[in-house]
Amino acid sequence: MVNKELYTGAPQRILVTGGAGFIGSHLCRRLIALGHEVLAVDNFSSSSRRNLYDLAAEPRFEFVRHDITFPLYVEVDRIYHLACPASPVHYQRDPVQTTKTCVVGSLNMLGLAKRLGAPVLLSSTSEVYGDPAVHPQPESYWGNVNPIGPRSCYDEGKRAAETLFFDYHRQHGLKIKVARIFNTYGPRMHPNDGRVVSSFIVAALAGVPLTLHGDGSQTRSFCYVDDTVEGLIRLMGAPDDVTGPVNLGNPDEFTVLDLAKKVLAMTGSASAVEYHPLPVDDPVRRKPDITLARDLLQWSPTVGFHDGLRATVEYFRGELGELPDRDV
Repeated sequence: MVNKELYTGAPQRILVTGGAGFIGSHLCRRLIALGHEVLAVDNFSSSSRRNLYDLAAEPRFEFVRHDITFPLYVEVDRIYHLACPASPVHYQRDPVQTTKTCVVGSLNMLGLAKRLGAPVLLSSTSEVYGDPAVHPQPESYWGNVNPIGPRSCYDEGKRAAETLFFDYHRQHGLKIKVARIFNTYGPRMHPNDGRVVSSFIVAALAGVPLTLHGDGSQTRSFCYVDDTVEGLIRLMGAPDDVTGPVNLGNPDEFTVLDLAKKVLAMTGSASAVEYHPLPVDDPVRRKPDITLARDLLQWSPTVGFHDGLRATVEYFRGELGELPDRDV
């Protein structure tokens, strides 16, 4: 359930950059459900128009196609800055543009927030921790990131964005929030984004081999999109002195091989598993310490992985139309 006490008083006009993306499209719907007007901005570089089709007739929803590396002149009360390719397939396709989106795009949103006196939230990422030497990862950990590798455009781009947010906060007194998002999954994921959950489900439903990098012992912690969105809303609604960064993720940890087995069982697929070398700089372990989120936001995930995975499989089955479901 949405906690409407998170936003009290008159409805607001809220900007969501990356509003046609996976998380952004879910956030738009939740904000509208809370009674607000939403202006979504996206350039469709890694998102889909289909994510917003059902909002076309919503009177409190507006969409503008725009690349945030160029200035944006709008009037809003709050800004959720989510715009950036977030999967390796997408952010490595044009790494220079990815860095520009992280840095120049953030500068543009910070400048807009400063002009308007509006709070602004950055959706940062667990990738700022790199291949972590500390487990689980608390916000106090500075990370272990390769600054010149093929993932650096995103990893270092988000680290630079965080730097800009906190410098604007210190130098200009801007109201900021920084969320570090861990491996979100759920309906409206892009089927070809290269993320492990969507890749495994799509392959299983298509009856083709699941590509597993490494020996499958590397771990991830998967957070259902509804929980992530709830965390973002709670962080934005927190007192001004709660700036973050705050980890938003599910601390339940799975090996990638465990995930492959769960997907195969749930889809009833007979697909094989093919092993390939690990990508460069791929983290071996990833698990959030969410103590701050629990203490400051009274937030923790509520959707179990089994239920979330089933909802995601059902979404992709509807999109792809393949194997019958298995009750597992």
